[in-house]
Amino acid sequence: MMDVKTAFLNGNLREEVYVSQSDGIVDQDNPNHVYKLKKALYGLKQALRVWYDMLSSFLISQDFSKGSVDPTLFIRRNGNDLLSVQIYVDDIIFAVSTPELCDLFANLMCLKFKMSMMGKISFFLGLQISQSPRGIFINQSKYVLESLKKYGFESCDPVDTPMVEKSKLDEDKEGKAIDPSHYRGMIGTLLYPVSRHDLQFAIYMCTRYQARPTEKHVYAVKRIFRYLRGTVSWGLWYPKDSSVALIAFADADHAGCQDTRRSTSGSLQFLGERLISWSSKWQKSAAISSTEAEYIALSGCCAQILWMQSQLTDYGLGFNKIPMYYDNKSDIALCCNNVQHSRSKHIDIRYHFIKEQVENGVIELYFVNTEYQLADLFTKALGRDRIESLINKMGMRSFTPETLKQLTDEVDE
Repeated sequence: MMDVKTAFLNGNLREEVYVSQSDGIVDQDNPNHVYKLKKALYGLKQALRVWYDMLSSFLISQDFSKGSVDPTLFIRRNGNDLLSVQIYVDDIIFAVSTPELCDLFANLMCLKFKMSMMGKISFFLGLQISQSPRGIFINQSKYVLESLKKYGFESCDPVDTPMVEKSKLDEDKEGKAIDPSHYRGMIGTLLYPVSRHDLQFAIYMCTRYQARPTEKHVYAVKRIFRYLRGTVSWGLWYPKDSSVALIAFADADHAGCQDTRRSTSGSLQFLGERLISWSSKWQKSAAISSTEAEYIALSGCCAQILWMQSQLTDYGLGFNKIPMYYDNKSDIALCCNNVQHSRSKHIDIRYHFIKEQVENGVIELYFVNTEYQLADLFTKALGRDRIESLINKMGMRSFTPETLKQLTDEVDE
């Protein structure tokens, strides 16, 4: 990982931008004059774009190609060797297949910019990253502890589930309203631990009621904090020796919303045994049958798979006949059969594209028993045993600081 010093000063402004003279450095001969900027400064709305354009042009001139899906990804290939570069403002993460490419890229950037080399990535945007020959562990225990302290939950009694099993929230129109800004602040704090997919459904339920939260909703949010209190050290484990195969699971909870009777779509995608994407989303319209709700969920999962397929192509990984697992045989038959039925002819045409992907061999649908339906975690409130079983299959682990240190030390062995 590396950081560009005073990154924005590297870009030349195309627009005419003027700034007034600052106190203490006013030109006594021309006190009413202003400065014309030649370089982008931090705070200008153009600064980010100017810096990106400048860096992008430089990398492309050095035989890098821009990602077809992600414009912040740059790839350079030397035969079978690969150098991938990911840009986030002035922070640069890069991965190489050989040590020689690492030195090559570092020298290349240092010749052009003033760089700060930060070594192997261990912390990025709140993510704590521990690397070892056996795999990579990502968690956010530091942020979680700070969040618990911020809202006074550092000494609370923990609970073993983020929501009461089978519970559902509603608008609670007769309930006592509370300060919405405080409620929204708590929700925003919970949204940041992106490595904790076990919180996804509970947070998604609570976000619906930010306009007029009541004591009932606050209690639900507080329960999530109490769950976090007992699971601080949990995170995602990405084993090194896992296969590289793209697979997906999708599910739906028909008419689960107590206020609108809309359904919830849940999906997740793996690269081998590594969970790399997940979603819990409110469907945009009310489905009149479980078949329709689950068909919409399949379509949404398929769209995500197609996006990921394009993204992974930039890394030299090609996928076809991508398996998608579902627990409804009727919907699988519907996707594989072009004959219209009375129960499906009203479904919006935009959801039918999944049939094309099945016909073209991009997606293959497989039935899975509900017991093995991993997407259940993103569609309903589950009990402790079920949650523990699912998150274990998704690669979530709890490592103590001592274990993490051992993992990190293995790099130097």
